[in-house]
Amino acid sequence: MMQRVASNSFWLSCLYLVLGIATEGSRRFAHLALAESAEETLDSLPARILQAIGALEPLRGLYFSGRASEWMIRCTFGITTLALIFGLALLVGTCSSVAIALIRPRN
Repeated sequence: MMQRVASNSFWLSCLYLVLGIATEGSRRFAHLALAESAEETLDSLPARILQAIGALEPLRGLYFSGRASEWMIRCTFGITTLALIFGLALLVGTCSSVAIALIRPRN
């Protein structure tokens, strides 16, 4: 069961990464308005997580003071999103395993 959870998390993370790369590429090179909106949507999830744990304001301060590049901010957002995806997958997989163990008749 845990192997399936890890596999699903991996593929979901890959999909999110491909979406992020495609969005960033279309925003930078094609200057599409839809890409701007999509990027804001993709960035809102990790921004909310970082805000909830109190890391967004220090990160914002580093960025605006020039001590953190846009690339570093993107990596931080990406790592935050991957951690969330794997954490949620682990939680769902564990809850599913417990529910199956409780429902399955014992011999």
